[in-house]
Amino acid sequence: MSGTIVNLIIQIIAGIIGGNAAGSKVNNADLGPLGNSIAGALGGIGGGQILGALIPSLAAAASGVDWKVVVGQLVGGSVGGALLTIIAGMIKNAMASS
Repeated sequence: MSGTIVNLIIQIIAGIIGGNAAGSKVNNADLGPLGNSIAGALGGIGGGQILGALIPSLAAAASGVDWKVVVGQLVGGSVGGALLTIIAGMIKNAMASS
């Protein structure tokens, strides 16, 4: 598999985990399991891509598995997933209460 595809898979999985964790911990941000997973996956891709652009050494390794790349994608994906889930949940709840 291409390094880019592997990075996207890592980002999606980390984003789903981060989104569900954030949705369950932040009271006003819960979108439900499916909503948290979708927002987390999208945020994971975005967060991982942004982190990879800011720190080029965390982009895809030339060949083989480079653990700093994997850890960087996990961190970027989980933080991005958590942030997007919190933002989407708060917007949804603000719109529902008005």
